[in-house]
Amino acid sequence: MLVIRSLIFLLLQIIITPVFALLALLTFPFSRLTRYRFISLWAKMMLPILRLVCGIRHEVRGIENLPKQPCIVMCKHQSAWETLALQKIFPPQVWVLKRELLWIPFFGWALALTSPIAIKRSDGKGAIKQLLEQGKQRLAQGFCVVVFPEGTRVPYGQRGKYKIGGALLAASSGVPVIPVAHNAGRLWGRNAFSKHPGLITMSIGAPIETRGLKADEINQRVEAWIENEIRNLAH
Repeated sequence: MLVIRSLIFLLLQIIITPVFALLALLTFPFSRLTRYRFISLWAKMMLPILRLVCGIRHEVRGIENLPKQPCIVMCKHQSAWETLALQKIFPPQVWVLKRELLWIPFFGWALALTSPIAIKRSDGKGAIKQLLEQGKQRLAQGFCVVVFPEGTRVPYGQRGKYKIGGALLAASSGVPVIPVAHNAGRLWGRNAFSKHPGLITMSIGAPIETRGLKADEINQRVEAWIENEIRNLAH
């Protein structure tokens, strides 16, 4: 039954995504925020389908910590689930992501219209420069900037190296950082086909004020909060 449910969800994604992506292309003449609000409906559509078909529910702790102004969201990355949930739970946002994602037919085309900061990972200093320049632009345009500090999805129960890019943007822009922890990888693992029924908990931390802090200190505070909260969610 688990395999059948997971297969049904995949088939629904394959059917819905190309149609939605083609509709998303029609939003090109509109403003960035208008495009985002339409395109994010895809993620908001997938979550109830995921619940109905696969039995994956979610709860949010720390909802009072949702930002009232553009900020930097630094989130644990374990699954594809959080890429859907962030769009439902948080205000309009752009993501820092590898540019290769934009090359995926249909999905990547729609993703490109959400004004992401699409970096070339191998470009080191160039990628950081792009993140700082475009990150400040997106914040000024009214978006939150979502950063997955470990850079890639990390299996549930494991910990990756927290990269400095998001913290550098926070230190140079002075906007608050919202740390986010969750346990999605327990039910929907990294690159996993099977999706196990159950409850995912997302925990949103209090804003970390960054003015006067160096990037290393910001990164350390974010990592300490997220990893401690991950342990709390495991109990």
